[in-house]
Amino acid sequence: MTSLGREVDIGQYRIEREPFYAEVRGEVGLFTIAAKSKMPVMLKGPTGCGKTRFVQHMAYKLGRPLITVACHEDLTASDLVGRYLLKGQETVWIDGPLSLGVKHGAIVYLDEIVEARKDTTVIIHPLSDDRRFLPIEKKGQILEAADDFLLVISYNPGYQSVLKDLKQSTKQRFMAIEFDYPAPDVETTVVEREAGISRELAASLVKLGGKVRNLKNHGLEEGVSTRLLIYAGTLIRQGVATDRACDVAIARPITDDPDMQRSILELVKAIF
Repeated sequence: MTSLGREVDIGQYRIEREPFYAEVRGEVGLFTIAAKSKMPVMLKGPTGCGKTRFVQHMAYKLGRPLITVACHEDLTASDLVGRYLLKGQETVWIDGPLSLGVKHGAIVYLDEIVEARKDTTVIIHPLSDDRRFLPIEKKGQILEAADDFLLVISYNPGYQSVLKDLKQSTKQRFMAIEFDYPAPDVETTVVEREAGISRELAASLVKLGGKVRNLKNHGLEEGVSTRLLIYAGTLIRQGVATDRACDVAIARPITDDPDMQRSILELVKAIF
C-alpha cells in the first residue's frame, strides 16, 4: 500500500470522475450531515445493492480521499494499522490503510466488516466514538483523527450467521443507513446507464430481477443483485443471446441448484 520510507501520496486515493449513483431514500443528505458531524456510518444491505458505489459517490461529492478495505477472516490489526518492515539494515514503519485515513482526513471504508476477525474490529472502537483516536501499540503512539476523517463500515445482515455478526458494542457506535434493492424505475435507470442498453431492455431485466428475488422464499439464499443485472445487460449489448446472458450472469452465480437454475431460466423465457 505504501512505499518504503516515503510519505504516501494521498492524492492517489481521490476519485477523479463522479461515479453515477441514483439516490433512493435520502441517503445522500444523511451521509453529508454525518460527515460534517464526524459521525461514523454503517451501511446495511444485501450484496450488490449499491453500498460501495454510494461511498465512492459521496467521497467524490465531499472531495475526500477514499481508502477501501475488503475485510476477510485473515485481516489482522496490523493489516489495518501498520507494521515495521526491514529495509536493508534498518527497520521502517509502514502505515496501514486506517492510519493513512486517520492522518490525512480520508474516508476509510471497511467493506463487509463482519468478515474480519473480532479481535481486529475492536481497534476501530476508539475511532468510532467521541475520542476519535487510533492507538498504535507497536509504536507506543496515539493518532488523533484529522477533522475530515470518516469511518464507514458495511455489512449484509441477512447473510450473516450467529458467529458472523457485529457485536452490539460495535453497532451502537454508528449511524446506520439501510440499503435495499432500488425501486423498479430507479433500478431501471441504473441498469440502462451502467450497461449501456435501451430502457426497454433494462426494464425487462429489472422485472426479471424482481421475480428472482421473490424466489428467496422458495429456497434461494440470496436475491439477484443490481450488479448482476448490469452484467447481463452488458453481455446482451455485446451480442450474447438473452437467455445465455441471463444464465451465466444471473442464474448460475446465485445458485448451484439445477432445479432453481431451471426455474430462473423459465422466468427469462416468460419475460423475454
